[in-house]
Amino acid sequence: MDDIAIPVCESGQLEEGGKGVRFPVTAGGDDSTGFVVRFEGIVRGYLNRCAHVPIELDWNEGEFFESSGLYLMCSTHGALYTPEDGRCAGGPCRGGRLRPITVFERGGQVFWEPDDYVRPARA
Repeated sequence: MDDIAIPVCESGQLEEGGKGVRFPVTAGGDDSTGFVVRFEGIVRGYLNRCAHVPIELDWNEGEFFESSGLYLMCSTHGALYTPEDGRCAGGPCRGGRLRPITVFERGGQVFWEPDDYVRPARA
């Protein structure tokens, strides 16, 4: 793990079960996005890539939760994921899970940390 913390947004931008914030990453050598949401008071981060088909989840930018606010949902095929751990909860993702990204809050900001697969976006 790198000792790099990359700012994503202000903590106040993330409301419980509300709109998430996307950020650019390079994942496995490909340009992609990550996202952060707040669930059960904790900021959670994932690669914005469905486990069923590798496409982005949000149906409008930052819209990751389904209507109840209890699950993250892929807008294309309806795969449902539990926000606390990214595991498939229903739909075509069967046994899959979202790729987590390490995120944390400090000083009113949300940060993410690169790892061996998810790196800062290429310039």
